[in-house]
Amino acid sequence: MDKHEYMALDGIGLAQLVKRKEVSPKELVEAAFKRLEEVNPTLNAVIRTRKEKVFQEIAELRIGEQEFAGVPIVLKDISQAVKGEPLTSGSKLFLDNIAKRDSNFVARLRKAGFLFIGHTNTPEFGLKNITEPEVHGPTRNPWNTEYSPGGSSGGSAASIASGIVPIAGASDGGGSIRIPASFTGLFGLKPTRGRTPVGPGVGRQWQGASIDFALTKSVRDSAALLDLLQTVQPEAAYQTPLFPGKFKDVVEKPEKRKFRIAFTTESPVGTPVSEEARLAVNKTIKWLEEQGYEVEEKANNVDGIRLIKNYYIMNCGEMAGMVASIEEALGRPITVGDMEIVAWVLTVAGKSVTAADYTRSLDEWDVAAAQMAEFHRTYDLYLTPATASAAPKVGELTQTEKEIAELMKVGELTKVEQQKLVYDMFEASLTYTPFTQLANLTGQPAMSVPVHLTAGGLPLGVQFMAPKGKEDWLLQLAAQIEQSELWIGMKGNPLL
Repeated sequence: MDKHEYMALDGIGLAQLVKRKEVSPKELVEAAFKRLEEVNPTLNAVIRTRKEKVFQEIAELRIGEQEFAGVPIVLKDISQAVKGEPLTSGSKLFLDNIAKRDSNFVARLRKAGFLFIGHTNTPEFGLKNITEPEVHGPTRNPWNTEYSPGGSSGGSAASIASGIVPIAGASDGGGSIRIPASFTGLFGLKPTRGRTPVGPGVGRQWQGASIDFALTKSVRDSAALLDLLQTVQPEAAYQTPLFPGKFKDVVEKPEKRKFRIAFTTESPVGTPVSEEARLAVNKTIKWLEEQGYEVEEKANNVDGIRLIKNYYIMNCGEMAGMVASIEEALGRPITVGDMEIVAWVLTVAGKSVTAADYTRSLDEWDVAAAQMAEFHRTYDLYLTPATASAAPKVGELTQTEKEIAELMKVGELTKVEQQKLVYDMFEASLTYTPFTQLANLTGQPAMSVPVHLTAGGLPLGVQFMAPKGKEDWLLQLAAQIEQSELWIGMKGNPLL
């Protein structure tokens, strides 16, 4: 198969070629590996491949029955387990961890006919908005390799933006789908909490803040995936009613409902927002108004700083709990030498978080959810920058030796001082990405749409949030933007 034809098509386009027998799954996988071998030595997007196994799995396909039969895909090296394969979570602690079974998420993708060619790079435990784990090294942005593709699904984003695959497994606990989508010109949808549960037994990822889904270069691929992955699991901690129609139909035959849209370009935590990000939003507003949408500047009433502080309390508690489980399994204490400094600080601070602290922090999530539900009684959608600026340079947000030395003192501090240290530790990275966490904590669906190319030639997206269960509204609007001059996608990408 011609390399340029392969890289130009989305997942549905490739699947249609297979179904019409114009190309074989073997040819698609060969094209994926050929592209991987060309770009991955520079990008470090894929950390592990399944070359021998995936060619064997082609024989198990049921072409004509499976919607994505033969389409190559990569999975994120955290939570998206393939039986018999390592799953490291970007951590030296898990370098020898071998999955005992396919995760529920992976099993559903396998049933749809996807072929798993490998796992993508991710920061340790998915804790950062960049992808620079010590154990695997940094992933680089295909648009400019001096820059990061973001995180924590950075390896997945780089895999699509460089033409290795059209679709990549991803997850989002604070923006980890939408951030790399913004930084690499992709479409990034975070579904409603409970829409795509991955249980049994693991449904409370970050108390429902984190979901598993995907990054795509087309809106219709995300819509088709949502049709495949939405489910109601009786054992799941969080559930949302099934969408009664087909998300794919929403994209192919949009109703063109005239939404009332609120927008803001102000950071919810008071950090700077670049002129490029404001320009991206203003361009989008102009287009929306030309299409007849009612757009009004209006910030929500959520206390962003208070909410992010409670988000960090969850991060601390979750890390402390996870490390306690690891210590029990290993039969030894975990030390600072076992993990990177960010994970260590969260773990130590988490030991000071009481059950009362944790419960009260979750109460704040519910307060924010109620405030946003009230907000959406007036406004259908909420528009913000997806990220406050284009991507940071590789290494820019990694702690210096001096910063690490200060962070190492976390065990000497009071509980209040520890939480301030955590906030300060993330401040530089939060400045880049202050807009995405809200949807994770309220459980709402949100998307990053690629609408802007900066003067420096880097992509920048805008974010839309919708009420819970209204992914169809987001997909309807995204499909219209995709067909307009506003959509940049891969236009200008020097690797494609």
